[in-house]
Amino acid sequence: MYSKKDPVFRKAVIPWYRSNKIYIFAVVFMLLVFLFGIAGIAVATENHMYSGYIWVPILLVALSAMIIITTTYRLVKRYFTRTSKDSFLFD
Repeated sequence: MYSKKDPVFRKAVIPWYRSNKIYIFAVVFMLLVFLFGIAGIAVATENHMYSGYIWVPILLVALSAMIIITTTYRLVKRYFTRTSKDSFLFD
């Protein structure tokens, strides 16, 4: 039978992955992946042996750009919805 009460022994989950520091780290890391993908595209276009594998760096660039855009959007949205007494970078 389903109990509607939450168990007492469970601890509250702290969403560390939603902090601003993690978002900034993710953007910086994805910028490095983006640059790595750009370098991979340059190598694949100038060397004919690797031209069949150009889809890998293109996929890296596309996915990292998507993550950069969505994470930056979340950071900007958080920045504009914060209260005046909250610290933006150190929550």
